[in-house]
Amino acid sequence: MSNGLLIFIGLIFVAVFLLAQGLTIPVFGESAQARKRLKKKLDEIESSSTDGAFSSLLREKYLRKLSPWERQLERLPRMEQLAESIEQSGNTFLAYRVVLLSIILGLGAAFITWTIFRIWYVPIIAGLIAAYQPFMKISMDRTKRLALFEEQLPDAIETMTRALRAGHPFSAALKMIGDDFDDPIAKEFELTFGDINYGNDVRRAMLGLLSRIPTVTVMALVTAVLVQKESGGNLAEILERISTVIRGRFRLQRKVKTLSAEGRMSAWVLAMVPLGLFAVLMITSPDYLPVLVEDERGQKMIVGGLISACIGIFWIRRILRIEV
Repeated sequence: MSNGLLIFIGLIFVAVFLLAQGLTIPVFGESAQARKRLKKKLDEIESSSTDGAFSSLLREKYLRKLSPWERQLERLPRMEQLAESIEQSGNTFLAYRVVLLSIILGLGAAFITWTIFRIWYVPIIAGLIAAYQPFMKISMDRTKRLALFEEQLPDAIETMTRALRAGHPFSAALKMIGDDFDDPIAKEFELTFGDINYGNDVRRAMLGLLSRIPTVTVMALVTAVLVQKESGGNLAEILERISTVIRGRFRLQRKVKTLSAEGRMSAWVLAMVPLGLFAVLMITSPDYLPVLVEDERGQKMIVGGLISACIGIFWIRRILRIEV
């Protein structure tokens, strides 16, 4: 097999990878601006109270369980943010091990592709793609877990509402969610109940829930509980209204997903046409493609087409991502 054909096959792999990353995404969800606003709000809350110090104490307690060299690795820059993402994804990996795995995969992929292709830029591309895989898995697990939590949240809030109207205290309502529901919401509410039950106040416990599940819907729940604790009011009625709003938001999201289905299908068709045409030509006219893949001008055309395809994929992704 010629080097030109190997290059083309490698570019096809990159195109399929980018296609999967560009189109297998939620059609709706919180935009980058919404996540930034939520992060800013969390930072303001932590800076205006002692909760930041409390979080730091929990972090130090976590580090003390590790060996000295592991503790030093975990204190490297940005390791704490990575550890938070791992926790939010529901995994139990240590942050430094994820980074080491990323380095090993990147170097391994670069070495293998260099021994095959002997072209300087191919190992760089393959190494970067392989090194990104652990972080991509954490990101996908985090997104999936947060989405599942939000799906369970309206039913959980309704259960809390019925418990409060039956005369149960707020902490007992949290305990009921931990006992009657499935993970991830059961685990998170169980942790929140444990915070309150072992001496922590409601404010810190609810802010801890928000830091573990940083979504707009959870922020609405936490804000409602904290405002009711400070100013009074009927918490059961407030939670009932929040549950209604969340369910309405989900109905709107499903409607948007249905209306954008045609656009997503068109995106898949447009992205797969070049790959399908290449496969058909390779089968029907095997002597036709070597002229393209072995000639230097043809290789430049292939690279230009791949770049254009990547731009198109991310542009389609931007169009399909609708904020509701």
